[in-house]
Amino acid sequence: MNKYLMASFPLMMAILSTTASADRPNIVLVMSDDQGWAQTSYYGHPMLKTPNLDDMAASGLRMDRFYAAPMCSQTRATIMTGRTNDRTGVFYVGDALNKQEKSLASSFRDAGYKTAHFGKWHLNRPDSNQHPLPLSDPHNPGEFGFEYWLSHSTFNFDLDPEFSRMGERTQFKGDSSEVLVEQALEYIEQMKDRGQPLFVVIWFSSPHRPYEAFDKDIAPFVGRMEMRSAKHHGEIVALDRAVGTLRQGLRDQAIEKNTLLWFSGDNGGLPMELGGRTAITPDSTGHLRGFKKDMYEGGIRVPAVIEWPGTIRPRISYFPAGTVDTFLTLIDVAGLKPNSINPVNDGISIMPVFFEEPDRREKPMGFRLGDGLAWIDNDWKLVRNYVDAEEDFQLYNLVGDPSEAQNLVADYPHVAKRMRKALELWEASVEKSIAGADYPEGKVLPNGRRPAGQRKDPLRRSQDKNKTGKSK
Repeated sequence: MNKYLMASFPLMMAILSTTASADRPNIVLVMSDDQGWAQTSYYGHPMLKTPNLDDMAASGLRMDRFYAAPMCSQTRATIMTGRTNDRTGVFYVGDALNKQEKSLASSFRDAGYKTAHFGKWHLNRPDSNQHPLPLSDPHNPGEFGFEYWLSHSTFNFDLDPEFSRMGERTQFKGDSSEVLVEQALEYIEQMKDRGQPLFVVIWFSSPHRPYEAFDKDIAPFVGRMEMRSAKHHGEIVALDRAVGTLRQGLRDQAIEKNTLLWFSGDNGGLPMELGGRTAITPDSTGHLRGFKKDMYEGGIRVPAVIEWPGTIRPRISYFPAGTVDTFLTLIDVAGLKPNSINPVNDGISIMPVFFEEPDRREKPMGFRLGDGLAWIDNDWKLVRNYVDAEEDFQLYNLVGDPSEAQNLVADYPHVAKRMRKALELWEASVEKSIAGADYPEGKVLPNGRRPAGQRKDPLRRSQDKNKTGKSK
Protein backbone atom coordinates (compact mmCIF):
# COMPACT_ATOMS: atom_id res chain seq x y z
CA MET A 1 0.00 0.00 0.00
CA ASN A 2 1.60 3.29 -1.07
CA LYS A 3 1.87 6.23 1.27
CA TYR A 4 -0.95 8.15 -0.40
CA LEU A 5 -3.26 5.21 0.12
CA MET A 6 -2.17 5.04 3.77
CA ALA A 7 -2.93 8.73 4.24
CA SER A 8 -6.32 8.52 2.53
CA PHE A 9 -7.33 5.11 3.87
CA PRO A 10 -9.73 6.25 6.67
CA LEU A 11 -11.54 8.61 4.30
CA MET A 12 -11.80 6.00 1.56
CA MET A 13 -13.12 3.34 3.91
CA ALA A 14 -15.74 5.69 5.30
CA ILE A 15 -16.98 6.56 1.82
CA LEU A 16 -16.87 3.01 0.51
CA SER A 17 -18.77 1.67 3.51
CA THR A 18 -21.67 3.99 2.74
CA THR A 19 -21.87 3.21 -0.98
CA ALA A 20 -21.34 -0.43 -1.80
CA SER A 21 -22.41 -2.04 1.52
CA ALA A 22 -21.09 -5.61 1.52
CA ASP A 23 -21.13 -5.92 -2.26
CA ARG A 24 -17.90 -5.88 -4.16
CA PRO A 25 -18.11 -3.27 -6.91
CA ASN A 26 -18.67 -4.15 -10.52
CA ILE A 27 -15.94 -2.90 -12.86
CA VAL A 28 -16.58 -1.79 -16.44
CA LEU A 29 -13.60 -0.66 -18.54
CA VAL A 30 -14.37 1.17 -21.79
CA MET A 31 -11.79 2.29 -24.34
CA SER A 32 -11.98 4.17 -27.63
CA ASP A 33 -9.51 3.58 -30.47
CA ASP A 34 -7.49 6.49 -31.95
CA GLN A 35 -9.55 9.18 -30.23
CA GLY A 36 -7.37 12.24 -29.74
CA TRP A 37 -7.08 14.06 -26.43
CA ALA A 38 -9.07 17.02 -27.75
CA GLN A 39 -11.84 15.07 -29.49
CA THR A 40 -14.62 15.77 -27.00
CA SER A 41 -16.81 18.81 -26.67
CA TYR A 42 -15.83 19.13 -22.99
CA TYR A 43 -12.37 20.03 -24.27
CA GLY A 44 -13.86 22.57 -26.66
CA HIS A 45 -13.71 20.77 -29.99
CA PRO A 46 -14.89 23.25 -32.66
CA MET A 47 -17.34 20.89 -34.37
CA LEU A 48 -17.77 17.69 -32.38
CA LYS A 49 -20.54 17.26 -29.80
CA THR A 50 -20.13 14.52 -27.20
CA PRO A 51 -22.96 15.12 -24.70
CA ASN A 52 -22.66 11.75 -22.98
CA LEU A 53 -18.92 11.92 -22.44
CA ASP A 54 -19.41 15.53 -21.34
CA ASP A 55 -21.96 14.45 -18.74
CA MET A 56 -19.75 11.60 -17.58
CA ALA A 57 -16.84 14.04 -17.21
CA ALA A 58 -19.04 16.43 -15.23
CA SER A 59 -20.28 13.60 -13.01
CA GLY A 60 -17.01 11.77 -12.35
CA LEU A 61 -13.26 12.18 -12.09
CA ARG A 62 -12.01 13.83 -15.26
CA MET A 63 -8.31 13.10 -15.55
CA ASP A 64 -6.61 15.72 -17.69
CA ARG A 65 -3.12 14.16 -17.51
CA PHE A 66 -3.89 10.54 -18.30
CA TYR A 67 -1.46 8.55 -20.44
CA ALA A 68 -1.55 5.47 -22.65
CA ALA A 69 1.09 3.83 -24.81
CA PRO A 70 1.55 5.50 -28.23
CA MET A 71 -0.15 2.60 -30.06
CA CYS A 72 -3.13 0.36 -29.44
CA SER A 73 -1.87 -3.18 -28.73
CA GLN A 74 0.74 -1.79 -26.37
CA THR A 75 -1.88 0.04 -24.31
CA ARG A 76 -4.02 -3.08 -24.08
CA ALA A 77 -1.00 -4.94 -22.72
CA THR A 78 -0.48 -2.31 -20.02
CA ILE A 79 -4.08 -2.57 -18.88
CA MET A 80 -4.05 -6.34 -18.77
CA THR A 81 -0.74 -6.61 -16.90
CA GLY A 82 0.12 -3.32 -15.16
CA ARG A 83 3.48 -3.51 -16.95
CA THR A 84 4.94 -1.50 -19.78
CA ASN A 85 4.24 -3.30 -23.04
CA ASP A 86 7.81 -4.35 -23.85
CA ARG A 87 7.95 -6.43 -20.65
CA THR A 88 4.97 -8.45 -21.90
CA GLY A 89 6.10 -9.33 -25.42
CA VAL A 90 3.87 -6.72 -27.08
CA PHE A 91 6.50 -4.64 -28.85
CA TYR A 92 4.31 -3.56 -31.73
CA VAL A 93 0.74 -3.92 -32.99
CA GLY A 94 -0.09 -7.55 -33.67
CA ASP A 95 2.37 -9.01 -31.18
CA ALA A 96 0.85 -11.60 -28.86
CA LEU A 97 0.77 -11.13 -25.12
CA ASN A 98 3.08 -13.59 -23.38
CA LYS A 99 1.11 -16.48 -21.91
CA GLN A 100 3.18 -16.25 -18.71
CA GLU A 101 1.80 -12.83 -17.85
CA LYS A 102 -0.48 -12.48 -14.82
CA SER A 103 -3.58 -10.91 -16.32
CA LEU A 104 -6.14 -8.57 -14.82
CA ALA A 105 -9.05 -10.68 -16.05
CA SER A 106 -7.61 -13.86 -14.52
CA SER A 107 -7.22 -12.04 -11.21
CA PHE A 108 -10.87 -11.00 -11.24
CA ARG A 109 -12.00 -14.47 -12.28
CA ASP A 110 -9.99 -16.07 -9.48
CA ALA A 111 -11.54 -13.59 -7.04
CA GLY A 112 -15.05 -14.80 -7.92
CA TYR A 113 -15.97 -12.18 -10.52
CA LYS A 114 -17.77 -12.99 -13.76
CA THR A 115 -15.46 -11.78 -16.53
CA ALA A 116 -16.28 -10.77 -20.10
CA HIS A 117 -14.57 -9.04 -23.02
CA PHE A 118 -16.39 -7.21 -25.83
CA GLY A 119 -14.80 -5.76 -28.95
CA LYS A 120 -11.25 -5.24 -30.12
CA TRP A 121 -8.71 -7.63 -28.60
CA HIS A 122 -5.46 -7.12 -30.56
CA LEU A 123 -3.31 -9.02 -28.07
CA ASN A 124 -2.95 -12.00 -30.36
CA ARG A 125 -1.18 -12.56 -33.66
CA PRO A 126 -4.03 -13.64 -35.95
CA ASP A 127 -3.21 -16.45 -38.35
CA SER A 128 -6.11 -15.72 -40.64
CA ASN A 129 -7.99 -12.65 -41.86
CA GLN A 130 -11.00 -14.82 -42.63
CA HIS A 131 -12.16 -15.21 -39.02
CA PRO A 132 -12.62 -12.45 -36.46
CA LEU A 133 -10.97 -14.56 -33.73
CA PRO A 134 -10.97 -18.37 -33.85
CA LEU A 135 -11.27 -20.43 -30.70
CA SER A 136 -8.08 -22.19 -31.75
CA ASP A 137 -6.10 -18.97 -31.37
CA PRO A 138 -3.79 -19.66 -28.40
CA HIS A 139 -3.99 -16.01 -27.33
CA ASN A 140 -7.75 -15.48 -27.43
CA PRO A 141 -9.36 -13.58 -24.51
CA GLY A 142 -10.40 -16.83 -22.83
CA GLU A 143 -6.74 -17.78 -22.42
CA PHE A 144 -6.25 -14.69 -20.26
CA GLY A 145 -9.15 -15.02 -17.87
CA PHE A 146 -12.27 -13.92 -19.74
CA GLU A 147 -15.01 -16.50 -19.20
CA TYR A 148 -17.12 -14.96 -21.96
CA TRP A 149 -15.96 -13.04 -24.99
CA LEU A 150 -17.50 -11.43 -28.04
CA SER A 151 -14.38 -10.17 -29.73
CA HIS A 152 -12.41 -9.34 -32.85
CA SER A 153 -8.68 -9.73 -33.41
CA THR A 154 -8.15 -6.27 -34.84
CA PHE A 155 -9.97 -3.04 -35.77
CA ASN A 156 -11.70 -4.10 -38.98
CA PHE A 157 -15.25 -3.58 -37.81
CA ASP A 158 -17.40 -0.45 -37.90
CA LEU A 159 -20.87 -1.01 -39.35
CA ASP A 160 -22.75 -4.34 -39.31
CA PRO A 161 -19.83 -5.99 -37.53
CA GLU A 162 -18.92 -9.63 -37.37
CA PHE A 163 -17.55 -10.81 -34.03
CA SER A 164 -16.33 -14.06 -32.60
CA ARG A 165 -18.59 -15.29 -29.80
CA MET A 166 -16.27 -17.70 -28.01
CA GLY A 167 -14.91 -18.76 -31.41
CA GLU A 168 -18.25 -18.83 -33.25
CA ARG A 169 -18.64 -16.26 -36.02
CA THR A 170 -21.65 -14.04 -35.31
CA GLN A 171 -22.99 -11.26 -37.54
CA PHE A 172 -24.70 -8.14 -36.17
CA LYS A 173 -26.50 -5.15 -37.64
CA GLY A 174 -25.79 -1.57 -36.62
CA ASP A 175 -22.93 0.59 -35.46
CA SER A 176 -20.26 -1.52 -33.79
CA SER A 177 -19.95 0.66 -30.66
CA GLU A 178 -23.69 0.45 -30.08
CA VAL A 179 -23.74 -3.29 -30.81
CA LEU A 180 -20.99 -3.91 -28.26
CA VAL A 181 -22.75 -1.91 -25.55
CA GLU A 182 -26.07 -3.64 -26.25
CA GLN A 183 -24.40 -7.04 -25.98
CA ALA A 184 -22.51 -6.03 -22.83
CA LEU A 185 -25.68 -4.78 -21.13
CA GLU A 186 -27.45 -8.00 -22.05
CA TYR A 187 -24.60 -9.96 -20.47
CA ILE A 188 -24.64 -7.77 -17.35
CA GLU A 189 -28.39 -8.23 -16.94
CA GLN A 190 -28.07 -12.01 -17.27
CA MET A 191 -25.23 -12.22 -14.76
CA LYS A 192 -25.98 -9.60 -12.12
CA ASP A 193 -28.49 -11.71 -10.20
CA ARG A 194 -26.13 -14.66 -9.76
CA GLY A 195 -24.57 -13.20 -6.64
CA GLN A 196 -21.21 -12.54 -8.27
CA PRO A 197 -19.73 -9.16 -9.16
CA LEU A 198 -18.83 -8.36 -12.75
CA PHE A 199 -15.63 -7.39 -14.56
CA VAL A 200 -16.53 -6.27 -18.08
CA VAL A 201 -14.18 -4.85 -20.72
CA ILE A 202 -15.58 -3.01 -23.76
CA TRP A 203 -12.95 -2.01 -26.31
CA PHE A 204 -14.41 -0.10 -29.27
CA SER A 205 -12.75 0.06 -32.69
CA SER A 206 -14.04 3.60 -33.24
CA PRO A 207 -12.86 6.04 -34.44
CA HIS A 208 -10.03 3.97 -35.97
CA ARG A 209 -10.01 3.56 -39.76
CA PRO A 210 -11.55 2.35 -42.07
CA TYR A 211 -13.91 5.20 -41.02
CA GLU A 212 -17.50 4.10 -41.55
CA ALA A 213 -20.51 5.71 -39.91
CA PHE A 214 -24.21 6.08 -40.56
CA ASP A 215 -25.42 9.09 -42.57
CA LYS A 216 -27.16 10.62 -39.54
CA ASP A 217 -23.87 10.68 -37.64
CA ILE A 218 -21.86 12.01 -40.58
CA ALA A 219 -24.39 14.72 -41.47
CA PRO A 220 -23.17 17.42 -39.01
CA PHE A 221 -19.71 17.35 -40.62
CA VAL A 222 -20.50 17.06 -44.34
CA GLY A 223 -19.33 20.16 -46.18
CA ARG A 224 -17.22 21.28 -43.21
CA MET A 225 -14.38 18.80 -43.86
CA GLU A 226 -13.44 16.14 -46.37
CA MET A 227 -15.49 12.93 -46.23
CA ARG A 228 -12.87 10.74 -44.55
CA SER A 229 -12.75 13.14 -41.61
CA ALA A 230 -16.53 13.43 -41.55
CA LYS A 231 -16.85 9.66 -41.19
CA HIS A 232 -14.16 9.61 -38.50
CA HIS A 233 -16.06 12.18 -36.46
CA GLY A 234 -19.34 10.38 -37.16
CA GLU A 235 -17.84 7.32 -35.48
CA ILE A 236 -17.17 9.40 -32.35
CA VAL A 237 -20.79 10.60 -32.37
CA ALA A 238 -21.97 6.97 -32.35
CA LEU A 239 -19.38 6.02 -29.74
CA ASP A 240 -20.60 8.84 -27.50
CA ARG A 241 -24.18 7.66 -27.94
CA ALA A 242 -23.10 4.14 -26.96
CA VAL A 243 -21.47 5.49 -23.79
CA GLY A 244 -24.78 7.16 -22.97
CA THR A 245 -26.65 3.90 -23.53
CA LEU A 246 -24.21 2.10 -21.25
CA ARG A 247 -24.57 4.60 -18.42
CA GLN A 248 -28.36 4.58 -18.73
CA GLY A 249 -28.36 0.78 -18.83
CA LEU A 250 -26.46 0.61 -15.55
CA ARG A 251 -29.01 2.99 -14.03
CA ASP A 252 -31.93 0.98 -15.43
CA GLN A 253 -30.50 -2.14 -13.80
CA ALA A 254 -30.02 -0.19 -10.54
CA ILE A 255 -26.35 -1.08 -10.27
CA GLU A 256 -24.72 2.22 -11.20
CA LYS A 257 -23.81 3.09 -7.59
CA ASN A 258 -22.01 -0.20 -7.19
CA THR A 259 -20.23 0.03 -10.55
CA LEU A 260 -16.96 1.75 -11.36
CA LEU A 261 -17.03 2.87 -15.00
CA TRP A 262 -13.63 3.79 -16.44
CA PHE A 263 -13.36 5.36 -19.90
CA SER A 264 -10.15 6.24 -21.74
CA GLY A 265 -8.55 6.42 -25.17
CA ASP A 266 -5.94 3.89 -26.27
CA ASN A 267 -3.36 6.26 -27.80
CA GLY A 268 -2.97 9.74 -29.20
CA GLY A 269 -4.97 11.28 -32.00
CA LEU A 270 -4.37 11.22 -35.72
CA PRO A 271 -2.34 13.73 -37.80
CA MET A 272 -3.85 16.28 -40.14
CA GLU A 273 -1.78 15.79 -43.31
CA LEU A 274 -4.14 15.29 -46.22
CA GLY A 275 -3.40 12.32 -48.44
CA GLY A 276 -2.51 9.79 -45.77
CA ARG A 277 -4.98 6.99 -45.18
CA THR A 278 -5.30 7.87 -41.49
CA ALA A 279 -5.10 11.67 -41.68
CA ILE A 280 -8.09 13.65 -40.43
CA THR A 281 -9.12 17.27 -39.84
CA PRO A 282 -9.59 19.33 -37.75
CA ASP A 283 -6.90 19.03 -35.08
CA SER A 284 -7.33 15.95 -32.87
CA THR A 285 -4.88 16.77 -30.06
CA GLY A 286 -5.59 20.42 -29.31
CA HIS A 287 -2.59 22.34 -28.05
CA LEU A 288 -0.60 19.14 -27.53
CA ARG A 289 2.40 18.34 -29.71
CA GLY A 290 2.50 15.25 -31.91
CA PHE A 291 0.10 12.41 -32.69
CA LYS A 292 -0.32 8.65 -32.48
CA LYS A 293 3.06 6.84 -32.43
CA ASP A 294 4.79 9.94 -31.06
CA MET A 295 6.32 10.17 -27.59
CA TYR A 296 5.16 13.77 -27.37
CA GLU A 297 2.01 14.53 -25.40
CA GLY A 298 -0.27 14.31 -28.42
CA GLY A 299 0.82 10.71 -28.90
CA ILE A 300 0.35 9.43 -25.36
CA ARG A 301 -2.03 11.76 -23.47
CA VAL A 302 -5.63 10.58 -23.89
CA PRO A 303 -9.11 11.51 -22.65
CA ALA A 304 -10.07 9.67 -19.45
CA VAL A 305 -12.96 9.74 -16.99
CA ILE A 306 -13.66 7.49 -14.00
CA GLU A 307 -17.24 7.49 -12.75
CA TRP A 308 -18.53 5.86 -9.57
CA PRO A 309 -21.74 7.58 -8.44
CA GLY A 310 -21.89 8.22 -4.72
CA THR A 311 -18.24 7.29 -4.21
CA ILE A 312 -16.19 9.57 -6.49
CA ARG A 313 -17.18 13.21 -6.24
CA PRO A 314 -17.11 15.16 -9.52
CA ARG A 315 -13.88 17.07 -10.12
CA ILE A 316 -10.96 17.53 -12.50
CA SER A 317 -7.63 15.93 -11.63
CA TYR A 318 -4.25 16.97 -12.98
CA PHE A 319 -2.45 14.08 -11.31
CA PRO A 320 -0.25 12.23 -13.85
CA ALA A 321 -1.60 8.70 -14.26
CA GLY A 322 -2.09 6.17 -17.01
CA THR A 323 -3.36 2.84 -18.23
CA VAL A 324 -0.38 1.18 -16.58
CA ASP A 325 -2.03 2.10 -13.24
CA THR A 326 -5.28 0.27 -13.96
CA PHE A 327 -4.30 -3.12 -12.51
CA LEU A 328 -2.98 -1.90 -9.15
CA THR A 329 -5.88 0.53 -8.78
CA LEU A 330 -8.42 -2.23 -9.28
CA ILE A 331 -6.59 -4.50 -6.84
CA ASP A 332 -7.36 -1.86 -4.21
CA VAL A 333 -10.88 -1.12 -5.43
CA ALA A 334 -12.01 -4.75 -5.64
CA GLY A 335 -9.85 -6.23 -2.88
CA LEU A 336 -7.96 -8.56 -5.19
CA LYS A 337 -4.97 -10.45 -3.87
CA PRO A 338 -1.83 -8.26 -3.90
CA ASN A 339 0.10 -11.04 -5.65
CA SER A 340 -2.40 -10.98 -8.53
CA ILE A 341 0.03 -8.76 -10.40
CA ASN A 342 3.62 -9.48 -11.38
CA PRO A 343 5.77 -7.85 -8.67
CA VAL A 344 7.86 -6.23 -11.41
CA ASN A 345 5.34 -3.70 -12.64
CA ASP A 346 5.21 -0.07 -13.69
CA GLY A 347 2.06 1.36 -12.15
CA ILE A 348 0.65 2.63 -8.89
CA SER A 349 -2.81 2.55 -7.37
CA ILE A 350 -4.57 5.80 -8.15
CA MET A 351 -7.46 4.98 -5.85
CA PRO A 352 -6.36 7.84 -3.53
CA VAL A 353 -6.94 10.24 -6.44
CA PHE A 354 -10.62 9.27 -6.33
CA PHE A 355 -10.88 11.23 -3.08
CA GLU A 356 -8.18 13.90 -3.04
CA GLU A 357 -5.35 15.26 -5.19
CA PRO A 358 -1.95 13.91 -4.09
CA ASP A 359 0.95 16.38 -4.04
CA ARG A 360 3.06 14.30 -6.40
CA ARG A 361 3.46 10.91 -8.04
CA GLU A 362 6.23 8.91 -6.40
CA LYS A 363 6.77 6.51 -9.31
CA PRO A 364 7.63 8.05 -12.71
CA MET A 365 6.13 6.65 -15.91
CA GLY A 366 8.24 5.28 -18.75
CA PHE A 367 7.28 4.73 -22.40
CA ARG A 368 9.08 2.79 -25.17
CA LEU A 369 8.23 2.27 -28.81
CA GLY A 370 10.80 1.57 -31.50
CA ASP A 371 13.53 4.15 -31.03
CA GLY A 372 11.23 6.40 -29.01
CA LEU A 373 11.53 6.91 -25.26
CA ALA A 374 9.80 9.11 -22.71
CA TRP A 375 10.11 9.49 -18.95
CA ILE A 376 7.48 11.50 -17.06
CA ASP A 377 8.27 12.55 -13.49
CA ASN A 378 5.45 14.80 -12.32
CA ASP A 379 5.97 18.24 -13.96
CA TRP A 380 9.01 17.12 -15.96
CA LYS A 381 9.28 15.04 -19.11
CA LEU A 382 12.39 13.69 -20.79
CA VAL A 383 11.69 12.58 -24.35
CA ARG A 384 13.34 11.30 -27.50
CA ASN A 385 10.79 10.93 -30.24
CA TYR A 386 11.20 8.00 -32.62
CA VAL A 387 11.75 10.17 -35.71
CA ASP A 388 14.43 12.16 -33.83
CA ALA A 389 16.26 9.14 -32.48
CA GLU A 390 19.66 10.32 -33.68
CA GLU A 391 19.21 13.52 -31.67
CA ASP A 392 19.72 13.90 -27.93
CA PHE A 393 16.93 13.91 -25.37
CA GLN A 394 14.69 16.93 -24.90
CA LEU A 395 13.39 18.19 -21.55
CA TYR A 396 10.03 19.87 -21.00
CA ASN A 397 8.04 21.18 -18.06
CA LEU A 398 4.55 19.91 -18.79
CA VAL A 399 2.77 22.19 -16.35
CA GLY A 400 4.31 25.38 -17.67
CA ASP A 401 4.60 24.15 -21.26
CA PRO A 402 2.11 21.37 -22.09
CA SER A 403 2.68 22.02 -25.81
CA GLU A 404 6.35 21.01 -25.43
CA ALA A 405 7.51 24.09 -27.31
CA GLN A 406 10.53 25.04 -25.18
CA ASN A 407 13.30 22.50 -24.72
CA LEU A 408 14.82 23.17 -21.28
CA VAL A 409 17.62 20.63 -21.38
CA ALA A 410 20.31 23.34 -21.49
CA ASP A 411 18.64 25.37 -18.74
CA TYR A 412 18.15 22.49 -16.31
CA PRO A 413 21.01 20.04 -16.98
CA HIS A 414 20.80 18.63 -13.44
CA VAL A 415 17.15 17.69 -13.99
CA ALA A 416 17.93 16.09 -17.34
CA LYS A 417 20.85 14.17 -15.84
CA ARG A 418 18.76 12.87 -12.94
CA MET A 419 15.94 11.79 -15.24
CA ARG A 420 18.30 10.22 -17.77
CA LYS A 421 19.83 8.08 -15.03
CA ALA A 422 16.40 6.96 -13.80
CA LEU A 423 15.34 6.17 -17.36
CA GLU A 424 18.48 4.09 -17.96
CA LEU A 425 17.83 2.06 -14.80
CA TRP A 426 14.24 1.48 -15.87
CA GLU A 427 15.33 0.42 -19.34
CA ALA A 428 17.75 -2.09 -17.86
CA SER A 429 14.87 -3.53 -15.85
CA VAL A 430 12.69 -3.74 -18.97
CA GLU A 431 15.44 -5.57 -20.85
CA LYS A 432 15.58 -8.15 -18.07
CA SER A 433 11.82 -8.58 -18.34
CA ILE A 434 12.07 -9.07 -22.09
CA ALA A 435 14.50 -11.93 -21.42
CA GLY A 436 11.96 -13.52 -19.06
CA ALA A 437 13.59 -12.74 -15.71
CA ASP A 438 10.21 -11.86 -14.13
CA TYR A 439 8.64 -15.24 -14.86
CA PRO A 440 8.97 -18.29 -12.59
CA GLU A 441 10.68 -20.15 -15.44
CA GLY A 442 13.31 -17.41 -15.75
CA LYS A 443 12.75 -17.22 -19.49
CA VAL A 444 10.05 -16.56 -22.07
CA LEU A 445 8.46 -19.84 -23.11
CA PRO A 446 7.58 -20.38 -26.78
CA ASN A 447 4.05 -19.12 -27.28
CA GLY A 448 3.92 -17.72 -30.77
CA ARG A 449 5.70 -14.46 -30.03
CA ARG A 450 7.75 -13.19 -32.94
CA PRO A 451 11.41 -14.10 -32.27
CA ALA A 452 13.50 -11.11 -31.23
CA GLY A 453 15.86 -11.51 -34.16
CA GLN A 454 12.95 -11.28 -36.58
CA ARG A 455 11.25 -8.27 -35.04
CA LYS A 456 11.05 -5.33 -37.37
CA ASP A 457 11.35 -1.80 -36.11
CA PRO A 458 8.45 -0.20 -37.99
CA LEU A 459 9.23 3.27 -36.65
CA ARG A 460 12.65 3.83 -38.19
CA ARG A 461 13.65 6.89 -40.19
CA SER A 462 12.25 5.38 -43.38
CA GLN A 463 8.84 6.58 -42.27
CA ASP A 464 7.39 9.96 -43.14
CA LYS A 465 8.62 12.68 -40.80
CA ASN A 466 6.46 15.52 -42.03
CA LYS A 467 4.28 16.39 -39.06
CA THR A 468 5.20 14.17 -36.16
CA GLY A 469 7.94 15.51 -33.99
CA LYS A 470 7.31 19.16 -34.89
CA SER A 471 5.85 21.74 -32.58
CA LYS A 472 2.29 22.67 -33.27
